[in-house]
Amino acid sequence: MVGAVLIALVARVLQAVGTRRVSDNDRRYRLRKTISFFGYAATVVMILVVFRRNLGGLSVALGVTGAGIAFALQEVIASFAGWFAVTLASFYRPGDRVQLGGIKGDVIDIGLLRTTIMEIGEWVDGDLYTGRIVRIANSFVFKEPVFNYSGDFPFLWDEIRIPVRTGSNWKEARTIIESALAETVSEYVPEAQQWWPRLVIAFKLEEASLEPAVTLRVTDNWIEFTARYVVDYRKRRTIRDELFTRILSAFDATGGRVQVGSQTIEIVGTPPQA
Repeated sequence: MVGAVLIALVARVLQAVGTRRVSDNDRRYRLRKTISFFGYAATVVMILVVFRRNLGGLSVALGVTGAGIAFALQEVIASFAGWFAVTLASFYRPGDRVQLGGIKGDVIDIGLLRTTIMEIGEWVDGDLYTGRIVRIANSFVFKEPVFNYSGDFPFLWDEIRIPVRTGSNWKEARTIIESALAETVSEYVPEAQQWWPRLVIAFKLEEASLEPAVTLRVTDNWIEFTARYVVDYRKRRTIRDELFTRILSAFDATGGRVQVGSQTIEIVGTPPQA
């Protein structure tokens, strides 16, 4: 027990000293995790050395109680196996934006048993932090899908829909939307084009268009344009705001030639009055 306490104290001191001298957040995190790992390893080695003469009897006792321990700690064992899978298979890393067990957020720590996430969404509209820190058992990687928003391809395809009033100059509306896309999101295309070939090599994927695109369809109430584009996963809300601002400002500047559509109801007749 004294040896374990000493090892823990040395690990804490090394973490405190090391983290003060490292300014980069990612390197500081990795340093803390590395010191913790070697602290656990040193504790295990110390226990083996202290009880080396009793290992024979200890192995018999563990063999007898192993089944009971495995049953009682099956969730703990599954969580540890989940940590092993996450570490080796790189399901996600600290800093990735993921969805685990129905919780969406940014991974801020990966422990032996639990993954810690800074939650986004829920009652907050858009991809913004709620302020809640959620700890999820690593065993979830075997039970539910793992959605990674940023691991292998740090971009997302996003879409906005713009209803244009029937009778407006739809060609001019399309030009306005295409110009807004070019001015707002075109900067992400070159970088996305550098990332995409890595996915094609690593997985069975077909080539996909990364250029912004505008499509049109006619509904009963308006002409609907859909703008599709690639964006940094952290800037979806900001880019949407900028796009809508540019588009609406340009619509206002047309002097009524292009107007935003809304649902209208036309009364073509009334029942005869008694």
